[in-house]
Amino acid sequence: MSTTLNRSRAAHHWRTVDLLTAAVLGVAFGVVFWGWDVVYAAVEPAFAFLPPLKGLLGGVWLLPAVVAALVVRRPGAALLAEMVAATVEALLGNYWGITVLVSGAVQGVGVELAFALFAWRRSGPAVAVLGGVVAGVLEGVVEQFLYYGDTWTMPYRLVYIGSFAVSGAVIAGLGGWALVRALARTGALSAFPAGREHRG
Repeated sequence: MSTTLNRSRAAHHWRTVDLLTAAVLGVAFGVVFWGWDVVYAAVEPAFAFLPPLKGLLGGVWLLPAVVAALVVRRPGAALLAEMVAATVEALLGNYWGITVLVSGAVQGVGVELAFALFAWRRSGPAVAVLGGVVAGVLEGVVEQFLYYGDTWTMPYRLVYIGSFAVSGAVIAGLGGWALVRALARTGALSAFPAGREHRG
């Protein structure tokens, strides 16, 4: 009993490298966000025929949370990386202003909830996809209050939430998992279980 408890505490104990890695991932993705904001603004008019489908572009904003959770595997890693990314995005200037900090918190919490279901001990593609879906649904719901609540009908809202969830599953979930695997192959994650699992 005592040994199991000690192992559980050790698994959730943050090392300096964990903190730095989550923060660096957040900064890197914050710059990606800034570029993606420009792409989003350019592509958004293509969805004029059914505006809620632009939720299919949302998975990119969930990536830092999923990637950090897969790499660091500590409670709070997803939230930290997502908040750092949102802060960098806000500082660089973006499409939505300071509300990206709210989105960052919501998206990070969504991924945290998914990984918490497995006590941060599972990190395969299924868990990554679940994290992307939960974060996508939560973000889609919150955005109804932030941006679309007064203008969209209920069917539009449901299409947007569903589109965001699909994007979260594919881009953030499967894409994030594939990115971590690619990083592991380079040896960049040798200090983390993801790197050791690849070597194994």
